[in-house]
Amino acid sequence: MSVITPVYNGAAYLAECIESVLRQSYQNWEYIVLDNASTDGTNEIASGYAEKDARIRVYRNQTLVSAAQNHNVAVTKMSPQSKYCKFVHADDWLFPGCLAEMVGLAEGHPSVGIVSAYRLNDTRVDLAGLPYPSPCVPGRDICRSSLLGVFYVFGTPTSLLIRSDLIRGRSRLFDDTRFRGWDTAACYEILQASDFGFVHQVLTYTRRPPLARTQFSRRINSYAADILVIVTTYGPVFLSHAEYAQRRRKLLRSYYTFLGRNLRNRDKNFWDYHRRALATLGLQPSATQLALAALKSRLPSRLRAIASRGHARAGEGADPC
Repeated sequence: MSVITPVYNGAAYLAECIESVLRQSYQNWEYIVLDNASTDGTNEIASGYAEKDARIRVYRNQTLVSAAQNHNVAVTKMSPQSKYCKFVHADDWLFPGCLAEMVGLAEGHPSVGIVSAYRLNDTRVDLAGLPYPSPCVPGRDICRSSLLGVFYVFGTPTSLLIRSDLIRGRSRLFDDTRFRGWDTAACYEILQASDFGFVHQVLTYTRRPPLARTQFSRRINSYAADILVIVTTYGPVFLSHAEYAQRRRKLLRSYYTFLGRNLRNRDKNFWDYHRRALATLGLQPSATQLALAALKSRLPSRLRAIASRGHARAGEGADPC
């Protein structure tokens, strides 16, 4: 199997990450580290380990590419004999039994394309929701539950084991031109034709990213747009027409309300981001629509229903607000 670490300026935690792979009880692996033109000591750290263990191979991009592109390049370095692919990001690590448990489940259930497990997300265990045991669940069922907001078990690439043959031949499995959540979108792509496996053990650790890395997303609330783009793209694939319409309407109403409450926000980056998101969705709401959405969200439920009926009688029933 192939363990892969795509990394940019990961010197702070890379040694801890590599050591966690070396401590695996399952030892039949190759380890690929792809350095994305780092400017710190990443390459030196990775190369030092490669000199001591022939199973570790280090590659380096000559120019900086996006994180998604770095993942796409990294998977091209896998051995043709590789049966499974296990990402582990440079600031994360694996518990010692991770590979053995995930590979064991996949070997026992050939229809499974992705294996996940509980993870320690900083100090909190998450990716819960599936009943015990759930070694093999139809991929479509998992995607439906995720799109409907029932539970979320994908995590990040560190959380998952993927069959290598489902990655090979996909030049852009990780597509950041359409999705900010490109790693989640890849799961929906793979699970259209495979099942999902889950190990009810804590097998991976995800380090909470520094505030500097997440403050942009929090400040502009990119998450609201991201989930709407995902649901708009994959809802028609996995949900019934009625489920998709209802879920999208609910998310769009919430998104419009959020934007309406920010009409006085003068942050250019905020509006540049959300204009791009709306364009991706094929939407061009007016300031009036957004303001009405924000206003109606503050009304009691009875008055909100009356306002919505009046809106529909006025010939604007398609407005999700």
